[in-house]
Amino acid sequence: MNSIADTTVMIQTTSQSAPATPSWFGEVALIIEHLRKQGILSAICEQVRFARRRFGRYEVIDFVAVLFGYAISGERTLETFYDHLHPFAAAFMALFGRERLPARSTLSRFLAALTTEPIEALRALFLADLLARPLGKEEQPAGLWDRQGRRWIVFDIDGTREAARQRALPQTSDLPVPQRRLRPLCAPGYTGRKRGEVVRSRTTILHAHTHQWLGSFSGPGNGKSREELRRAVAQIQRYLAAHQLPAARVLLRLDGLYGTGATLSDVAGLSVVMRGKDYQLLSRAEIQFRLSLPPDQQFSRPESALVRTLYDCPLVTVGPDGQRCRVVVATHPAGPKKPRVGVERDGIVYELFLTMLPQDAFTAADVVALYLHRGAFENALSDEDSEQDPDRWCSHASWGQECWQIISQWLWNLRLELGHHLHPDPVRTTEFASAHLAEQAQAFDSASPAQGYGPAEVASPWKTDRFSGRDFAFQPDGTLRCPAGQKLTAHERRREADGSLRVVYAASIRSCRPCPLREQCQWQGKVTTKPRQVSVLLHPLTVGSAPLLWRDWSRRRYRRACIQLLRHQRVDVQHGQDPEVRAAPSPPVLSRAQRARYRLSFAERLARNARVSSASRPMITLFGVPETFSAFLGLAAT
Repeated sequence: MNSIADTTVMIQTTSQSAPATPSWFGEVALIIEHLRKQGILSAICEQVRFARRRFGRYEVIDFVAVLFGYAISGERTLETFYDHLHPFAAAFMALFGRERLPARSTLSRFLAALTTEPIEALRALFLADLLARPLGKEEQPAGLWDRQGRRWIVFDIDGTREAARQRALPQTSDLPVPQRRLRPLCAPGYTGRKRGEVVRSRTTILHAHTHQWLGSFSGPGNGKSREELRRAVAQIQRYLAAHQLPAARVLLRLDGLYGTGATLSDVAGLSVVMRGKDYQLLSRAEIQFRLSLPPDQQFSRPESALVRTLYDCPLVTVGPDGQRCRVVVATHPAGPKKPRVGVERDGIVYELFLTMLPQDAFTAADVVALYLHRGAFENALSDEDSEQDPDRWCSHASWGQECWQIISQWLWNLRLELGHHLHPDPVRTTEFASAHLAEQAQAFDSASPAQGYGPAEVASPWKTDRFSGRDFAFQPDGTLRCPAGQKLTAHERRREADGSLRVVYAASIRSCRPCPLREQCQWQGKVTTKPRQVSVLLHPLTVGSAPLLWRDWSRRRYRRACIQLLRHQRVDVQHGQDPEVRAAPSPPVLSRAQRARYRLSFAERLARNARVSSASRPMITLFGVPETFSAFLGLAAT
């Protein structure tokens, strides 16, 4: 040992190597101890089985241990993770009750060889662990309360993409065909803003109030969105059944990728709100007629200068199987640039929003606000990318990549759960939208109520064998068509005493005088000197007076509390003393099955790398852990 004493600080050096404990090792110890206490490690050994040769003494739990450690560490590459873990590999594997750490090449072969059965078993175990311990244990549950005071549970389903860049390779007759490593994993598809030639898509399901992941399904290229949506709905249904929640009070927020009527047949009757992309709906007569009437509401957000004018169209047939839903049309003047969302017609940009939410509980502005609130889901994906980056290429096989992404989402939920025990804060309540009061008419047109209008109504039959208002059909140009084929245009709007808006349509007298159906159409027949008129009545919607309330927990506070708890704390790892060297035991007595080299059972395979009871016990000391948190994990405190 050398020392320097000619300065105010004494500096000593030594040639003895003493690697520093990685900053993430303490969090690994806490999370793995929590998994062991909940029986997850033993469940993985018993339920996730995968038999294949050339893995030597290793089993599924050995590779899951590496993936959990890699996800917790946040290291950019497996090589860096192994370099930092190598001095403490024995203590790391001892946390899982295992002996040796698999090599990186062995892990790569394991991920490449995975099949459907073990991945689906791991996915089922992940969901079962989520359902076993609800995040909220207080009297005030999380959710969305509508204007009628009813509780809704919101789930977000959306996809994320990871693009891969491939260098150009020469392709000549004297060279073999190039073999791309990512060929079975990726395929050409929509890359969005990401640079690359091939992509892989991943559909994720997020509980919008607890911010817990419910699952992940991925595929090469653009994936199979309809199939993955049906699988996501099945995951949500299992969640509802486990917590005894009614399916009638579930809301799915979907991306515009799913914005067609055909999607309604894939959601198993659950309510949805999504942006529509089938702009042929604008040509429907009922929608065009509604656009000709006064709008329902005006919608804007403080952070944007864009003001949308909303038209609410209930019970519109949108699906190929006759599905009907509520269509909210949002319009705003076109700008100098091509709109990123919507379609532009005659200087007006039209946007579509499809939903099955009831009109008595959600106004048109509430529907648009709920969809645009999906921005919180985008932030969750951003946090996932910055903290764990589950879309990184951990394997060049589809099922291996799927395994890595399940482990990443599992870690996210575990951090949320442990963070709630570190900071047991109550659920927070946000006024998502204020209540509609009778004296507040927050509409841009005095003829429009604050809560919007109901469906347009016309007069019922008033005399036998006479035409009523229901015999005059709505036209796409906003007019009415009489039984004789003549046009009726709106020429008067007046407000009724009860707050209703009456729109009066009238034909031309030049069309009515020679009409052969005049006797059947007008009260006095040919004697009258006035043209036929039809009144369309718009009644104000009867909407609940309660405000929209959104109750949830913070998305970042709890996860980051778990991550930062031990990142800057000291962690001591002491390897136990090896037992005294004893005389070599006599050779064991072999059974006939062992002598014949029969295949090993799963219990025998698992025991090959199991840590023996006589092995030394490493001692891991974690500093900075609160006593109450240690008691929750069942750890000894000093």
